[in-house]
Amino acid sequence: MIYYEILCYSCKRTFKEYEGSLKYKQFKERKSKIFCCDDCSHKICIDAIKNFFR
Repeated sequence: MIYYEILCYSCKRTFKEYEGSLKYKQFKERKSKIFCCDDCSHKICIDAIKNFFR
């Protein structure tokens, strides 16, 4: 299976995105875009929801 190893901008860990996923397609099109892993993405989303209800 084909994959890219991408560096998470939030936690600075590398994670793999496999062929067929949305992040894989986005990374393949433009490599200068900032990406985050699924764990950090979930944390960012939860924090945004919490701040919305304050």
